Amino acid sequence: MTAKEYNLAVDQFADGIYRFALRHLKNEMSAKDIVQETYTRVWIKHEDVSYEKAKSYLFTTAYHAIIDWFKAEKRGFADGPIAEIAGTTSSPSVDLQEILHQALETLPVIQKTVVLLRDYEGYNYAEIAEIAGLNEAQVKVYIFRARKALQAYIRRIDLVI
Repeated sequence: MTAKEYNLAVDQFADGIYRFALRHLKNEMSAKDIVQETYTRVWIKHEDVSYEKAKSYLFTTAYHAIIDWFKAEKRGFADGPIAEIAGTTSSPSVDLQEILHQALETLPVIQKTVVLLRDYEGYNYAEIAEIAGLNEAQVKVYIFRARKALQAYIRRIDLVI
């Protein structure tokens, strides 16, 4: 990838990487750090990356930077729910978007990652498999399980009353 193509990749994909990181980290500064770290890592290997694969390579790098961030912060990202947010909606007006964000927070990181890549960023199963280092069957299983968990969370009666 040339310097011009690298700059073009920054313009095209930085916002998507930021949104991806922000959904995981829930911290704007940390998400911006992940974007910076991602582009730094890609610049170091820019000569080995073709521009046609830049988007996939960038999201893969961002995914690994997020995992590194969790490890550095010593958070239990694969040990189950990240947060338990039950019964926080007590007003008569229900914000479904907020409930969905709360439901996403209950997922293990790998399930959250594949759902975000599929449903928010629009990647296909093969691209998600490449980014997350899984095979397509595993991606489909994680997405299925995540969607079932999200569905169960949203259907809980105490959240919509």
